[in-house]
Amino acid sequence: MKSIRLNNIMKFIIRLFSALILTFSYIELAYSKTTKIIIFGDSLIAGYGLVVEDNFVNQLKLKTIESKIKDVTFFNSGVSGETSTGLLNRYKWVLEDNYDAVIILIGANDALRGIDPSLTSQNIEKILSYLKEKQIPTMLIGMKAPNNLGEIYVNEFNAIYPKLSKKYNAAYYPFFLKDVALKPSLNQRDMIHPNKKGMKIIVNNFFPYFLEFYESLK
Repeated sequence: MKSIRLNNIMKFIIRLFSALILTFSYIELAYSKTTKIIIFGDSLIAGYGLVVEDNFVNQLKLKTIESKIKDVTFFNSGVSGETSTGLLNRYKWVLEDNYDAVIILIGANDALRGIDPSLTSQNIEKILSYLKEKQIPTMLIGMKAPNNLGEIYVNEFNAIYPKLSKKYNAAYYPFFLKDVALKPSLNQRDMIHPNKKGMKIIVNNFFPYFLEFYESLK
């Protein structure tokens, strides 16, 4: 009888121990889950003229690590020269891989080419509409048109981003090149693409907005 009772106790302890191991494994898995964020954009995201370590995505990654955030993985989906039409034509197949959130910076090349702002707006709206339908959290980064395109064009173009971010309830950062645009010491020779120093300023300005977006994903 004592032997049977001892065996039953041992079996109970083994089952309990196994259950605890499984529970802790699930807890560890939950805490180690990585938030996958893809960043769509043009050369400003791709990192034109910069070594890989200095581009926007990698500097943002470094900033998150410095801030003790280690559960985020960024994916750089920047394509140099891309317009809003180009992004519209490719974003769905890129999203065939699963991501937890999307950040979008697009439209600079539309403005540089003088593309009708209504077309840029339609393209971005189609993307935001799809992401909202699929319930993928999204952040939209704003751009501004060069002043030499005229007041009417500039006003229409600049209004695209706040209007659409509000309509589709997307997180919003007003202007990617804030404090950097047209400053020779912060840009490459073309005065369009930020240098390493300029990109660091961009990331530092952007980061508080990103943190708010990141917190909303939890």
